Amino acid sequence: MADSAHRLIPADFTPLPSLAATTAVTVAPDAPADAAAVGYPVAPDGALPGELGLDWESLRANGFEGKVGQTFASPRVGASDVVVVGIGADDERTEAKLRDIVAAFVRAESRAASLAFVVGDTYPLDEVAIGAAIAEAAVLTRYQYTALKTKPKHVALDTLTIVTPLDAELVGDGIRTGLVSARAATIARDLANTPPGHLTAAVFGELAASLGPKYGLEVTLADKAKLIELGCGGLLGVNAGSTEEPRMIQLHYRPGSAGDGSTPATHIALVGKGIMYDSGGISLKPSDPMHLLMKMDMGGAAAVFGAMTALQDLGCASEVTAFLMCTDNMPSGSATKLGDVLTIRGGTTVEVKNTDAEGRLVLADGLALSAELKPTAIIDIATLTGAALMALGASTAAAFGNDQPLVDKVIAAATATDEPAWQLPLEKKYRPQLDSDIADLGNLGGRFAGATTAALFLNEFVGDIPWAHLDIAGTMQVDADESWRSKGATGYGARLLTRLVVDYPTS
Repeated sequence: MADSAHRLIPADFTPLPSLAATTAVTVAPDAPADAAAVGYPVAPDGALPGELGLDWESLRANGFEGKVGQTFASPRVGASDVVVVGIGADDERTEAKLRDIVAAFVRAESRAASLAFVVGDTYPLDEVAIGAAIAEAAVLTRYQYTALKTKPKHVALDTLTIVTPLDAELVGDGIRTGLVSARAATIARDLANTPPGHLTAAVFGELAASLGPKYGLEVTLADKAKLIELGCGGLLGVNAGSTEEPRMIQLHYRPGSAGDGSTPATHIALVGKGIMYDSGGISLKPSDPMHLLMKMDMGGAAAVFGAMTALQDLGCASEVTAFLMCTDNMPSGSATKLGDVLTIRGGTTVEVKNTDAEGRLVLADGLALSAELKPTAIIDIATLTGAALMALGASTAAAFGNDQPLVDKVIAAATATDEPAWQLPLEKKYRPQLDSDIADLGNLGGRFAGATTAALFLNEFVGDIPWAHLDIAGTMQVDADESWRSKGATGYGARLLTRLVVDYPTS
């Protein structure tokens, strides 16, 4: 790959190792004999599998009460281990909780390559939802980024059998959907977990160009010269201190049903922040653990790319165009300085008041390009502000928008995928904080409501087109395994955007 030689990066290194490892998820009426363990969902005081050989009194003595995600394993000699998994009360049996239950089982058997999970006919979800939730949870739970470990100890999950009396064809439909959705998220995780020296903007562009056609995507790359021609001063300004070239990666998906040349009724634009590494530029970040995580400052672009790879396989009926705005943000003698003025695509001038407020600068170019397409809707996603993390913590993203029906669709997709988002107000009273004495805008607001002032900045570049913004600074990573979210990059947004775009009304 480009620029790898001087970093001593192996020629066969891939930023997407997860694509080489697949989990086969199948449906059967009985657990296969070669399953290392069989998981049995159990409600508080519910029936216990006879294979367990224990009663409730014994389980309670060992701390198992049937709460969601509790597990108790009973090893067997010459047969599959038996694992009971708590499913909680009736009102807790949601799609999200089913993912948590499967995740608990898979984590309890982390050294097993072959598992089986029993689902009876009383779980209050349709067969497709059950198959999708189980497949997603199994794949995402067992995920680990091991591309740079010389002796990885991770055990891949080769097979998972869903044991159920339910309609196998419908459960299988759900499995296929879940595996595609999980693949989108693992692609996003791989990209965000890859070190910045191994995944530059140029390498990301090469990767997209190589993989895009496989997933039905037309890929167009804009290098530095092309970005100058396009007038993308935001992306170029952020890149000014770097020795690595920037890239704008444009992805275009057109549904197969429109192969006759007709235009789909719905055209959605996605924009992802792709800061491959964020030092803060001249406004240098402190050298603390958060700085170490700044290889994940391209999590928005990673999520968009992951989602785009899912559209063809899921039969998305909308036309979708994505802009991934990629560069690192480095300090040097050529870096953009505080007080410099950049000209965004379309002519808006921006005074740089802080070079660590760079994400909004690269997004501005992407939003302006998106608006020129006059799409049905624009959605951007970015690890944008610490203020979003401070306001909502590490489990919930901040959502903004200029169109309530669109924001409602984003929140609905977030709820369905258990990638939580909470709407914050796009408070126009704060807009004067972005005024500049010498340019159209400044790239920084006041001390307070930083997530809102950042959203207000972005709002300047979408005109009257329905637009929603997801600030995922808090949700981009977890410090430890958490249900189906594995330690490291979460891939937040890939599944959410996939659900949003695939389910978007086309009439």
